[in-house]
Amino acid sequence: MLKQFTLGRNERLKSRKAIDGLFKNGKRFTADPFRVFYAITNEVELKFGTGASTRNFKKAVNRNRIKRLVREAYRLQKNPLELILKEKGKGLHLFIIYTGKELPDYQDVYTILNTILAKLSAIIDERIA
Repeated sequence: MLKQFTLGRNERLKSRKAIDGLFKNGKRFTADPFRVFYAITNEVELKFGTGASTRNFKKAVNRNRIKRLVREAYRLQKNPLELILKEKGKGLHLFIIYTGKELPDYQDVYTILNTILAKLSAIIDERIA
């Protein structure tokens, strides 16, 4: 049984090697104001990371707030994607970068992340038959 609504230490994409590999070899798409990097793996795991640009947000307080909003919205909506990955026996490394210029509202982040996760689910269904 899945633990619901958690984002634990083992679910975070923290390895520098994994992140660099994701940026170099992974696929990407844009869902304004987010840029999404992803790579389908053979290990049955879902790893997630997020970031915000120092260029657009000089203060660390603002960057941390954006990352907190994205993590919270992801944490609440990741379960359907996790179920699809377990069913297919695959894993996913996912990194989302906020590229907007002003601080987002939580409701906007939640709805955009919902469309991002739906698009990823469709990609996984399509590629892994």
